[in-house]
Amino acid sequence: MTAETHLQGVEISAAQFFEIWHHYDSDGNGFMDGKELQNFIQELQQARKKAGLDLTPEMKAFVDQYGKTPDGKIGIVELAQILPTEENFLLFFRCQQLKSSEDFMQTWRKYDSDHSGFIDSEELKSFLKDLLQKANKQIEDSKLTEYTEIMLRMFDANNDGKLELTELARLLPVQENFLIKFQGVKMCAKEFNNAFEMYDQDGNGYIDENELDALLKDLCEKNKKELDITNLATYKKSIMALSDGGKLYRAELALILCAEEN
Repeated sequence: MTAETHLQGVEISAAQFFEIWHHYDSDGNGFMDGKELQNFIQELQQARKKAGLDLTPEMKAFVDQYGKTPDGKIGIVELAQILPTEENFLLFFRCQQLKSSEDFMQTWRKYDSDHSGFIDSEELKSFLKDLLQKANKQIEDSKLTEYTEIMLRMFDANNDGKLELTELARLLPVQENFLIKFQGVKMCAKEFNNAFEMYDQDGNGYIDENELDALLKDLCEKNKKELDITNLATYKKSIMALSDGGKLYRAELALILCAEEN
């Protein structure tokens, strides 16, 4: 079955949802934008018509919002909100626990329990299980394992079998995912280490809130196209959610500002 055929379904399984996403996010950057988004909208309308189905109110609102805006961008969350997806799987994208970047950062700290900088399959499984429990939903362990595998396939951009901070952040709505802004300002390891030492003014091995404020102000000034200084407080609050009692150590800040080197 093709992705377009899946769009004709009254309810889409988690696996079918993954296939649809993978098909239309053709460049694998974690978003549908430009031609990808326009192709999806066109084929969604065609598929529903072919199946003798009208667009749902959610689909119609989506088409009205993005159908005539070539610069639009959506993530997995926005797609999940319009497709009639299997209920339990959809809960992962609608969970109130992840309604903001700050909430997401706090969740990341909880499940990256070994501070490795990534979440492995077992940590991800615990994460998904807790999300379902918060929504008062119970599922069989086999189904939870299936969802974990699908989530890894969906978010693991570099196929290393684990999720990094920016990969799991795709659970956030596009407008809430402030990490998108930092993709264009990441530094190589040497630049990052120099910056960390510069802004760790007292040399105590971590950056506090005031030192982070100074670092972010300078980043905003140097990268005005990507970072908006009017959002400085939001950036700072979200990043400090990674801190340990107000102490932001090098490894945690590197998740935001240090580019992965091959």
